[in-house]
Amino acid sequence: MAARASGPSDLTGVREVLLAPAPPRRATALFATRTFAWRTLLKIKHSPDELSSALIMPIIFTVWLTYLLGGAISGSPQEYLDYFLPGVIVLTVSLTTTYTGIALNLDISRGTFDRLRTLPIWRSSVIVGAMVGDVVRYATVSIIPLLLGLALGYRPGGGFTGVLFALLYLQVFAFSMVWVWTLFGVSVKNPTTVQSVSWMIQLLLSLLSNIYVPQETMPGWLRVVVDVNPVTYATTTVRGLMDGTLTSGQLTAGLVTCAVLVAVFVPLTASQYLKRWR
Repeated sequence: MAARASGPSDLTGVREVLLAPAPPRRATALFATRTFAWRTLLKIKHSPDELSSALIMPIIFTVWLTYLLGGAISGSPQEYLDYFLPGVIVLTVSLTTTYTGIALNLDISRGTFDRLRTLPIWRSSVIVGAMVGDVVRYATVSIIPLLLGLALGYRPGGGFTGVLFALLYLQVFAFSMVWVWTLFGVSVKNPTTVQSVSWMIQLLLSLLSNIYVPQETMPGWLRVVVDVNPVTYATTTVRGLMDGTLTSGQLTAGLVTCAVLVAVFVPLTASQYLKRWR
């Protein structure tokens, strides 16, 4: 039986195949990271309640403690505000670092993470991109309490330069702390558990620190706990930078604290994360 001659329709199909565009190239690590950073910023835009919830408590604490207890603690509300405000900024940023772990756990529990695992992307871009996007979140929650303090009469002795370096250090500290909560995010199954445990630990870290009162006024047994708290080192560093009284020893301790957090929790988080990705 003779073969059927190729008609115009057959040639059209061949032409479409030959002229079809090449398949898209695999996303580079930089492009994937940038995409997930943008995703984090969109989450902030469409869920502003995350920022408001992290800001409301420190704002209330600033006004409440300054004017209700400030006179009893420091002799006058103004003196207590000068001491307390840098600690409030540390508290606000520290609380905000929990959202990265919570958001990652939500992606896992909702199945979004399983979809991401099927994509030809750099595996770590999900976490790294989220942390890059969170830079905006940390900057926002640190500047707003500062503006409130300035409105209430706070005047940083370190001037603009001291405040700027304090805000930059807070970005480093936030990057260090976020690995703790990311480990919770990839290890715990329930998002509610991640949120409740993270906030409980954050509350303990803030209460057992020098955010509210100097550790020199505490009993010896309590001061031992406060002196090993990473929030204490961060608060001392930020307070020293903003007041213009930071010593080289305090700065070194603040930076070493960040380095220790990264050295301990990055490998643990990476191990758990890669187990999830497989």
